[in-house]
Amino acid sequence: MGKMKKKDGKKSEKSSVEVVDDASSKFSSVSVSPTEEHAPAAFKPSDDEPVAQEEPPAPFSPLEVYEEPVLAQLIVEKYEGELLNGLYEGEGVAYYKDGNVYRGHFSEGLMHGKGEYIWADGLKYEGEFFMNFPMGHGLYTWPNGSRYEGQVYKGIRHGSGVHISSGQQVSYAGEWNMGRRHGKGAIYYNAEGTSWYEGDWIHNRKEGWGVQRFPSGNIYEGQWKNNKFHGEGRMRWLSSNEEYMGLWENGIQNGLGTHTWFLKRVSGSQYSLRNEYIGNFVNGARHGQGQFYYANGAMYDGQWENNKKHGIGKFIFKNGRIYIGDFVEDQIAEYPNFKYDRVNTPDLSGIRTQSPICGEISTLNSGIPSLAGSYIELDIASLLNTLPENERFEEQKQVEYGILRNLTMLRKTYKSYSSLGNENCCDNAFLMTKLQFWRFLKDCKFHHYGLTLCDMDRILADHSDPEEIHSPYASMLLRTFLTNIIYLADHIARADCPDKKLSLVDCFSKIMTCNIVPHGTKIKGHLFSDAQKTEHAMSYIDKCWDIYKTYCKKNTSAPFEPTMTMRHFIWMMRDLGVLNKELSVTKIVDVLAEDDPSVREGNEIILELELTFLEFLEALIGCAITYVTDELLQESNHNLLQGEQRSNTASDGSASADLTNHRSSLSTPRKSDSGTEEKEMSIALKVNEKRSPRLLFPSSKKTPKKIMTDRWFCQVDVFFHKVFFLAYEKAEELKAEIPKNRARQAEQARLQRIWEEEETRLKALRAEEEAKRLEQMEIERAAAMLEAGQVSDDQADDHKSRQDPAANKEEAPIPPSTASTKATTATSKKKKK
Repeated sequence: MGKMKKKDGKKSEKSSVEVVDDASSKFSSVSVSPTEEHAPAAFKPSDDEPVAQEEPPAPFSPLEVYEEPVLAQLIVEKYEGELLNGLYEGEGVAYYKDGNVYRGHFSEGLMHGKGEYIWADGLKYEGEFFMNFPMGHGLYTWPNGSRYEGQVYKGIRHGSGVHISSGQQVSYAGEWNMGRRHGKGAIYYNAEGTSWYEGDWIHNRKEGWGVQRFPSGNIYEGQWKNNKFHGEGRMRWLSSNEEYMGLWENGIQNGLGTHTWFLKRVSGSQYSLRNEYIGNFVNGARHGQGQFYYANGAMYDGQWENNKKHGIGKFIFKNGRIYIGDFVEDQIAEYPNFKYDRVNTPDLSGIRTQSPICGEISTLNSGIPSLAGSYIELDIASLLNTLPENERFEEQKQVEYGILRNLTMLRKTYKSYSSLGNENCCDNAFLMTKLQFWRFLKDCKFHHYGLTLCDMDRILADHSDPEEIHSPYASMLLRTFLTNIIYLADHIARADCPDKKLSLVDCFSKIMTCNIVPHGTKIKGHLFSDAQKTEHAMSYIDKCWDIYKTYCKKNTSAPFEPTMTMRHFIWMMRDLGVLNKELSVTKIVDVLAEDDPSVREGNEIILELELTFLEFLEALIGCAITYVTDELLQESNHNLLQGEQRSNTASDGSASADLTNHRSSLSTPRKSDSGTEEKEMSIALKVNEKRSPRLLFPSSKKTPKKIMTDRWFCQVDVFFHKVFFLAYEKAEELKAEIPKNRARQAEQARLQRIWEEEETRLKALRAEEEAKRLEQMEIERAAAMLEAGQVSDDQADDHKSRQDPAANKEEAPIPPSTASTKATTATSKKKKK
């Protein structure tokens, strides 16, 4: 008979005390670094209390923890219960020598079935046994109150289970592998649930993808390796209004990333209220090439060294003036005493800067005083240079006055479009991206003047990389937004009235009156017209952008950037096999023509028009609504329901009611499983706080608008996940096989040529051998006939000479006596016959 006991440390499980600093990897010379804090110690499946946080962070040190009991041989002192053939069978109680007790089912003398095992030190196991081993579903209870309930394999936690430490301070729910956290799981470091980690585990270490919330409220979401931030990730320091998104290495920023410092909003400010660095990091410091955007609109683009501007760089002051040169230790090399404040503009009279207009009027203060007392510098130098020199100053001044008269409207428009598709942030201010600017141009009907959005991008291109001309991620400040409007207004007005001499302010006023004032902020289109739909559709942007770039073709005219036409879009849908009876070519043309009147001119269809990424994405959403019918939705829901039923049938065992009621939020489903609504709620509430929690018991009554909204989400999900993305991935796999197939075909062709050459050679050899064989047979036949007397010697010689040309040689003259002898012999032969 056997028993179970604790092993005294020979194979005890080792764990590390996790001390994760959620602020130490943040380096900032722009704003004061927040107070450093440390994550709670790692959860240990033991009866010990969690290790308290330490200051400063302690290095990782191994700590012995409790290991689940295993079997060892021991004699039973007393048994009470049923016997069969001298063996314990059925219900019974066994008392062991060391004081351990088992109550439950026996089979053939072994603990088998439901039972309860209590050690002498108070540890108790309740659950299933198999051949003397705790195996199946069970509950461990330690004397100090710690509990584990879940799957057990040979006495070790293995499978899904929930562990709650003594004092209910540390709790873990998720997957286990041989006594260690391994797989998907969530750990809560305090009873209040304000500090937790949810994600991937490998042998008790955070590794893979995961989200951790620290007691201060700071949150990291991204990739992990060996309990440290490693890979792509996003850290939000809510206590200091900072955020970093980019690459990490061993818990420190390394590689490309974006660090943002959110500032307190200043009343009336026109700029995005944040300092932001986009560039390279080395060991947490800004190092290498990078751009720094100041909250007041200034910008530095150049080299950095250990968080300081160092090397060649370009500094654009908030009034638009530019300095290009060397920087040393965060200072302009030529003016080491110059101090720049990120809020106020210092005196630039002593600094050699470039004017955005032209060199001759560099001393002109061309800024527009705004309501906040700051300045907006319009970069319209190329337009002013087309005018006579004596008219430039007056022309610029009139344009500035025109901007100032409409500044309130323009600010409102900029703010409205720059916030599209963005989640709430600390300062509620955003930089407008090219994607949002395209939507502004379409809403204000700029494309109704015979220009596509791609044409407008080329007009506004500032000697940038051709690959980036049509990038949806490019951002623009308010002054760039205003400058772009002036350039487009000038181009459109002069193309519309080529014979008239229009001033810049006339062109701008016409666009304001006819386009921006009546149509601005009236947002349309499939992507941005509804906030909830926008948030959902934005999750597909990155993948769709990759597909868009894949199918773009190089433009045949300067600047030779990659673009896509409507015809290419239709060919793409055809090549991917997306077309069907619901989504035909005619339907796609209808989708493309919804927001572009140039597609149809009378009875003609123009498919050579270029598509920007905005139009590409909105066309895909329009195709999704057309492609996914109610029948396809019902089929998709039916397949999903069957998958859920199979998943629920395959899952075995769950936590008991008391543990579930005690902490229902600990139930953590796998990301690939459907799970129950309660499990989904726990992740929605704990992990992704930016999303609004769903109702646990949603109402069955829905308004028609709500039903249509839900249907829209399902249509988009089904189309992208089950149709479009799958078709693209399959096409890419086939495309990747093309070089292999070509190499395989080339090899087959080479082998075929070798085989044909060898076959030709063999045929020639066989023909030569056959000719020799026939010749030999003819010679042998002639010799046989000669011996039989069927032919004369002359005939035989003649035949032989024909078969053997070498024998046709001039013979020596025959002596007369020999000749007469031959004649006599021939005469005698005839007489005999």
